Amino acid sequence: MTWGEIYRTRDRLPERGGKPGFYVVISRDFIASHDAVDTVVCAPIYSTALGLRTEVVVGPADGLPADSAIRCDFVALLFKRSLTAFVSTLSAPKQRELRRALTHALQLD
Repeated sequence: MTWGEIYRTRDRLPERGGKPGFYVVISRDFIASHDAVDTVVCAPIYSTALGLRTEVVVGPADGLPADSAIRCDFVALLFKRSLTAFVSTLSAPKQRELRRALTHALQLD
């Protein structure tokens, strides 16, 4: 597991309306790949883009079933075991967009 990888959850999560969902890992690689650490920080992927600076538009080219948006305003701590299905790794350009969106969402600029 590394930064920028997209996973699908099997669990029905209350914060996702009781449905499984897609998430992108945003924990640094040391944490994400370390077996002794059970959790990672992730950004959820929603099926609707709102046009916010804190979103990254993704879609079928990124391994998702439809056009969607990574929403950096709603980062969450998830157990690694809940990220059950690897989907894809974001391309380098999408990773740059994700860094910019996270910077804005966390007011680091």
